[in-house]
Amino acid sequence: MLVVGAYFADLIFQNLSRPVLSGTEVFAGGFSLLPGGAFTLAMALRRLGHDVVWATDFGNDLFSQQVLSVARAEGLDETGFRHHPIPLRSITVALSFPGDRAMVSYQDPVSPQSLAALLHEHRPQVLILPKLQYGAAVQAALRVAHQLGAQVFMDCQDVPATLDTPTVREVLAQVDVFAPNADEALRLTGTTTVDDALEVLTGLVDTVVVKRGGAGAVAVRGGKRYDIAAVPVKILDTTSAGDCFNAGFVHAHLTGQQLPYCLDAAVACGAAATTGPGSSAAPDLAGLQHWLSRVPHL
Repeated sequence: MLVVGAYFADLIFQNLSRPVLSGTEVFAGGFSLLPGGAFTLAMALRRLGHDVVWATDFGNDLFSQQVLSVARAEGLDETGFRHHPIPLRSITVALSFPGDRAMVSYQDPVSPQSLAALLHEHRPQVLILPKLQYGAAVQAALRVAHQLGAQVFMDCQDVPATLDTPTVREVLAQVDVFAPNADEALRLTGTTTVDDALEVLTGLVDTVVVKRGGAGAVAVRGGKRYDIAAVPVKILDTTSAGDCFNAGFVHAHLTGQQLPYCLDAAVACGAAATTGPGSSAAPDLAGLQHWLSRVPHL
């Protein structure tokens, strides 16, 4: 499979003594510096036994080198890596609270790799896009993906676009699985409830999966809806939970499982991720089986 997206170095501040307000200083009770961004998806799928090409860019800065070192330690295929003799810093500061987090991010600019060229080069079974992408070039690339027999999985993230943004509807119509969280689904569709957002999105996308945090998740395919509760867990950090959720869903989908089981695997991986800082607690296959046994059913 092919994951296309930037790395991030996640600076995670945990156990904050009080809310962070302008003009104040707050000390954290814990701190971690861990790889994040598209790394999490690629790494989590690799831990679940899949061959993954991660197309991303690294510079000569310390953050790039730290993430590159961990990617190599996880055994990720390097054929999608581009190396640049300049700093390419992708950094997120995460202020982690129980059940949620606030983030501030920064990226040095870099010209993106051609999505269509990557598809022709790697010919993946699944193309995974960690955030909503749109535009004429993306439309053309997704046509290439389907011509090559690849399925397209797309997350949303905090992208400032709506269904009224040019080409967003057309791009989503070429996506096989779209997986926003609840807030993203509402903002994208301009609706006020998850049910209304699902009604709009399922008119565009074959399979829609909405992450609902502590309320679990919901998926709709072919007019059939499946709801699942969240796994009861003591949350340490939610920074990478969404990406691990996605990895669990894609893993189950690729092993031929039906939609309810894919949702189970997604919720299991997302829950596992919250028990450690950042991407550190993404489960392997044995860990996934343990977490699947804890998934409640409505």
